[in-house]
This record gives sequence, structure tokens and C-alpha cells, in this order.
Amino acid sequence: MIGEALVFLKNHLNAHLNAQSGWAPDDSGEDKVVFVDGDKMDPINFKLGAVSALLINIEEERTLRAADPYVRLAEDGSRRTVQPDIRMNLYVLFVARFKQYEQGLTYLSRIIQHFQRHRVLDHRNAPELSDQIDKLILELTTLAFSDQNEVWNALRTTYHPSVLYKVKLVIFKDAGAVRPRELAERSYRTTP
Repeated sequence: MIGEALVFLKNHLNAHLNAQSGWAPDDSGEDKVVFVDGDKMDPINFKLGAVSALLINIEEERTLRAADPYVRLAEDGSRRTVQPDIRMNLYVLFVARFKQYEQGLTYLSRIIQHFQRHRVLDHRNAPELSDQIDKLILELTTLAFSDQNEVWNALRTTYHPSVLYKVKLVIFKDAGAVRPRELAERSYRTTP
């Protein structure tokens, strides 16, 4: 699901940038938002002439837990025992690397403007969003200079113009939910 969220964001931004009239400085037809090449990760190498999307952190969102996270009500009203949902926040760094410095800044500005207007991406305003993902909430994140320095040192590369977004609420749900009665029967069978 993490991969689906990132691929969606990349494709969504590419569609947005391509749809803007007169927004193709070159007519190469290549995507302007790309992923980092997996063969060029140590040290990392960002593609020239593109904005690279890079997942730099994953954290669990613990503030939005249900009162009883192990119980769900089924459609028929019965209670089911489940493992609690895992709500994840993804930190996605968009790095611009262009020969002309101002061109990279322009692409980053367009991305910021787009996510300002479309802070919540759901099935109404982004029908191409995976059925497994209810919605994505994008929050611009500013790192302190010391934290920013640590990120770029960890990437083992020089600083490039970039913007960091916290992509909220990628939710992993328990697919194998068990009814309480079935759970009791299982424990009865396994008890000596």
C-alpha cells in the first residue's frame, strides 16, 4: 500500500504538470516527477531534468486510535475481533535537479501550489486513487536546519532544492478478522 500511495502521487503530479497549458519546457514526453533509480542509491543520484520523489521516513500515527482497537462491528451488527488498524504517515521528499536552477524552483513552486489547492486527495477529486486507500492528506513539513543537514548527510549527497511533505493516513487493516465466538472456539481447541 505504501508503494501504491507513492506511485499515485508521482502519477498525479505528472498528470497535473502535463495538463498545465504551456508547461512543457521541453517536448521530450518524459515524466517530470520520477523515482530514484534503485541502482544509484549509495550515494544517491537524482535524475537531471526532473523532480525525484523519495520516501525518507515512515511513522505510525498513534493519535487517531479507536476506543477499543481490537473490536469492529460487522455489517450485520456482530462484533469481530481484529488487530488494530495501523495508520501510517509517509514523509516524501521532492528533490528538483535541473541544469537551470530557476527551472527546478519553478517545478517545486508548482507542486506546492497544487498541494495547497488539493490538500486532501480522495476518490472524489482523484478517482485514480487505489480502492485500498480512502484518502491522502498532504501537509507541508519544514525541518530545522540541523535535521535537514542530517537528512542530506544520510543521503550522502549535496543539497538540492527540495520540499518535504507528510502524507497522512495510509491505513493497514486486518484482513483476517475473526469473530469473538470463533476466537473462543480456537482457544478451546488449543487448550490442553
